[in-house]
Amino acid sequence: MSIQTVGIVGAGQMGNGIAHVFALAGYDVVLNDLSQDSLNKALALIDKNMVRQVDRGSVSASDKDAAQKRISTTLTLTDLGQTDLVIEAATEKEAVKQAIFEDLTPHLKPETILTSNTSSISITRLASRTDRPEKFMGFHFMNPVPIMQLVELIRGIATDEPTFKACSDVVDRLGKTSATSEDFPAFIVNRILMPMINEAIYTLYEGVGSVTSIDTSLKLGANHPMGPLELADFIGLDTCLAIMNVLHDGLADTKYRPCPLLTKYVEAGWLGRKTKRGFYDYRGETPVPTR
Repeated sequence: MSIQTVGIVGAGQMGNGIAHVFALAGYDVVLNDLSQDSLNKALALIDKNMVRQVDRGSVSASDKDAAQKRISTTLTLTDLGQTDLVIEAATEKEAVKQAIFEDLTPHLKPETILTSNTSSISITRLASRTDRPEKFMGFHFMNPVPIMQLVELIRGIATDEPTFKACSDVVDRLGKTSATSEDFPAFIVNRILMPMINEAIYTLYEGVGSVTSIDTSLKLGANHPMGPLELADFIGLDTCLAIMNVLHDGLADTKYRPCPLLTKYVEAGWLGRKTKRGFYDYRGETPVPTR
């Protein structure tokens, strides 16, 4: 199963990073989004991030230029139909993902592999809504994609071995490392990471420590590069809440109950860095704790 062309649905935080690494690895990329503004921002961010790599000496200027020429953009989802591999990187809402697959699958080549970058939703359930559950799997990149080395590969109950092997080979060509997860809520990374973040929010909610003391404690006491509240803001509090809800609903265990304070921040629209306010306020020169 030879993969040369890759279609990416969604040009946001994850989609632009995925396009970046595939183009650098020599794949032809078609990047799709609903908004031309989102596509323009994605291309600008890809250029900015590649310039950083050139400045650091990890990518040559000629490789950067060649990679950028491999990326084309489209507002028409069905333009991805002739690609060999499709990676859906839309918002973490199951109904949105299902609608994308229903619109796209009639236009795919019979051999095209269809994947989702979902961080928590059942791969088996998503695959069941397509015409190719045997050629469907989870392809979960970590954020920021150009920097993080891990890719979680998640097989649905119907995923066949050639599909898994093809995706595993792609990860190798990207220069990243794959970890194989069974199809259970939130897979491996977020099954462990999100409850830790949720517990940090409970620690704040219950007044055990302030935002600063909690993040400082984990950075200096556990050698984490980011404190859990800072990390939550980076990921997006809406994404954190969505994953906690998937864990709580899917595993029916009260230890996964989302902290009410997390819900309150999302209700306020304080989603972290992307809205300039979360557990920190990012509207000034330096982030300031909001509690």
